[in-house]
Amino acid sequence: MPKVKPPKKPKSQNGIVKQGIVFNKDFGQHILKNPLIITSMLDKAGLRSTDVALEIGPGTGNMTVKLLEIVKKVIACEIDTRLVAELQKRVQATPLQSKLQIKVGDVLKSELPFFDVCVANVPYQISSPLVFKLLLHRPFFRCAVLMFQEEFAQRLVAKAGHKLYCRLSVNTQLLARVDMLMKVGKNNFRPPPKVESAVVRIEPRNPPPPINYTEWDGLTRIAFTRKNKTLGSVFKQTAVLAALEKNYKLHCSLNNKELPNDFVLKDKIEEILTKEGADKKRARTMDIDDFISLLHAFNSEGMHFS
Repeated sequence: MPKVKPPKKPKSQNGIVKQGIVFNKDFGQHILKNPLIITSMLDKAGLRSTDVALEIGPGTGNMTVKLLEIVKKVIACEIDTRLVAELQKRVQATPLQSKLQIKVGDVLKSELPFFDVCVANVPYQISSPLVFKLLLHRPFFRCAVLMFQEEFAQRLVAKAGHKLYCRLSVNTQLLARVDMLMKVGKNNFRPPPKVESAVVRIEPRNPPPPINYTEWDGLTRIAFTRKNKTLGSVFKQTAVLAALEKNYKLHCSLNNKELPNDFVLKDKIEEILTKEGADKKRARTMDIDDFISLLHAFNSEGMHFS
């Protein structure tokens, strides 16, 4: 009797086949399969029965189903229509179906709905823009418990002076309290990612600090272009001087202020930095209060970063 060859598994250039689904690497699809980690993440979120929960990248719904059993409503944002179908199939004809709303599309290009909490195993390639989309969202949410690549998570919580401290660290910590909750090994996912992961809890500062965030972002962007250089050196760069001069001339024009003939912007910047004792400081060692003080000093002299 001739041997019957097993059917070939479908091939995909960018995917990995598991249980009939080709997980797309382009979408960062790594399904969290360990129920203990899912339970722990939900516990850390402090969920209430009245909550509307936002989940980003629900995948096949392992976390979604657990969320639906606790909260009033789950809004799941998924870009992959194949996984949307899997998720719908999973809750079909169950009491959970009426509590689930699925938004299909790219979460970064969509307007976020109202939600109380966000719990997600985030596609790692959208980590940074997603964090700031969440933090700048209004009205405020209570907290977010999110899975990230471990190094990204470490950057979120890094303090001034730490080797991983960067613009991401200071910008996030201005707007939120960020805590590392746990590390998660590769084998807790299907398929396993190439990097280790970690879970953080983000709690927005409400009310937020009374700072123009666009101005703040402009200052930290300049300061961290070379975080190991002194600010005195960083602010002498031609591109930085050109941008600040353009902004300063606009400020003067809007306020009917005439520029003296002998005005040199470079000298003005040096004067501000020296007065603040910041000319010898380096971005990697400056904390939030240092940057707030420096931003105020620049703005009070009509120097703007946006």
